[in-house]
Amino acid sequence: MIRKIIQINEETCNGCGACADACHEGAIGMVNGKAKLLRDDYCDGLGDCLPACPMGAITFVEREAAQYNEQAVKENKVRQSGEVPYHTGCPGQQMRRFDREEKPPVSDVRPISRLGQWPCQIKLIPVNAPFFSGAKLLIAADCTAYAYASLHQDFMKGKITLIGCPKLDSIDYSEKLTEIIRQNDIHGITVVRMEVPCCGGLEAAVKKSLQDSGKFIPWQIVTISTDGRILE
Repeated sequence: MIRKIIQINEETCNGCGACADACHEGAIGMVNGKAKLLRDDYCDGLGDCLPACPMGAITFVEREAAQYNEQAVKENKVRQSGEVPYHTGCPGQQMRRFDREEKPPVSDVRPISRLGQWPCQIKLIPVNAPFFSGAKLLIAADCTAYAYASLHQDFMKGKITLIGCPKLDSIDYSEKLTEIIRQNDIHGITVVRMEVPCCGGLEAAVKKSLQDSGKFIPWQIVTISTDGRILE
């Protein structure tokens, strides 16, 4: 049948997953970091996802499509409420539970903070702060400090730390990072990000800032899994 249904422009989509969260029928899912209409018969054509998309990547079209199947949607929701939820939203928001030792081994050495400066938020830190002179930078997604237990010792030690979340801050860090690199004597950059797709915004911002600064600076990317492992 010919009916009104959504269409997603994959080139415009930034992979934030907001449309998938807004779709009450579970018609939209994330595939390879992009929003995708998974099943025509799950889409009711009401367009709750349209205002949720920050990129304007979703529009209505009229085309040949399967009729909206309310029963199939209800069955899908039952599957979602099972012991292992069927997740169709942003991979970064998928719920997981980790089995940790209730009583981890007690260390004789008390961990100490390796934060070498304040502030540390990318949005708050001054571009020409004196501690940038001759510094090595750690640019980290804020979730990494909670997922990776040894972030202070393994990555923050001896570096100036800048943290942020491109999804929650909803800004492009590249312009500010470009000025930090351009105006200061930076000796190296380590980016620590989570494995979730939205964290790619932090990595992309750093890459762009390095290119736009016109400087050649050693840099590396380290990816942390949601259960706290360094991924190779």
